[in-house]
Amino acid sequence: MGTVVVGTRKIGRDNPCFVIAEAGVNHNGNVETAKQLVKAAVEAGADAVKFQTFRASSLVIPSAPKADYQEKATGSGSQWDMLRGLELPEAAWKEIKAHCEKAGILFLSSVFDEQGIDLLEDLDVAAYKLGSGELTNDSLLRYTAQRRRPLILSTGMSTLDEVSEAVGIAREAGAREIVLLHCVSCYPADPEDANLRAMETLSQAFDVPVGFSDHTVGTEVALAAVALGATVIEKHFTLDRTLPGPDHKASLEPQELKALIQGIRRIERALGHGRKEPVPAEENTAKAVRRSIVAAEDIPSGTRIREEALAIMRPGTGMTPAKRQQLVGRRTKIDIAAGTLISMEMVE
Repeated sequence: MGTVVVGTRKIGRDNPCFVIAEAGVNHNGNVETAKQLVKAAVEAGADAVKFQTFRASSLVIPSAPKADYQEKATGSGSQWDMLRGLELPEAAWKEIKAHCEKAGILFLSSVFDEQGIDLLEDLDVAAYKLGSGELTNDSLLRYTAQRRRPLILSTGMSTLDEVSEAVGIAREAGAREIVLLHCVSCYPADPEDANLRAMETLSQAFDVPVGFSDHTVGTEVALAAVALGATVIEKHFTLDRTLPGPDHKASLEPQELKALIQGIRRIERALGHGRKEPVPAEENTAKAVRRSIVAAEDIPSGTRIREEALAIMRPGTGMTPAKRQQLVGRRTKIDIAAGTLISMEMVE
């Protein structure tokens, strides 16, 4: 698997999991709320905070219905009306990116049209993110890939053939650094639909870093993805799940996001290097619970040791049981009391 560099971070199997705190549209169209989300992402320990840069007028027709989850969260009405209230003006993105840089976190944003790509290109973004809905948008894939920046591509709702076609289009258009995110495009997604093993399928098929864009409730599925090798975790978060808007209810609150990231870092440390060997912390336990060769009875000096005169007992600070036959038949040089750890120095 190759390595993709986004900003100062390397994404790949031999590197720490790249955690994207997905603010999305949870700013509810307010720049100051967006800045508060940046602050929360920094305090949680995220590597990047990601928004969504779009214009409703170029994304959806006025009569387009809402998805079921959107209607459940925001009531009836059109997607167009909902998205218009979640837009940020173009000038806001420069302000938000500068705020991210000052706060010490990487700025990312999903894009949905060529104008959005141009806007982010002018901001010199570290990478482009295309959501699952754009996987089959071949013209936007080409336009994005032609910028020759790292491309993070979500793969929800797709077949392996559709992913293959998208990756082929991106590579042909100039993309050299691609990250694929396995994803289930339901909000929230049922853990039983997560199919985390699909990450390995994507990894083997395309030889690129693979991660997981998690829409399940809670943190367990994201943590499991890290344990299975996810190089990126993307997770929605909000300042308050009770706020109005389509994504708040399926998002983590700041303390939950922090707990997730802390859990990810613990899992990374737990995964280790893969070599089967004892760790230093086990040394004391090994001495206490492993066994050694001891005298099962009093053995006078000058006696040839019988096998029955030996026992295998704790602690493990003496001769290992595997060397028992090296003692049998040897003559003792000293008196050995029952229960004594036997060493080769005690025999001829």
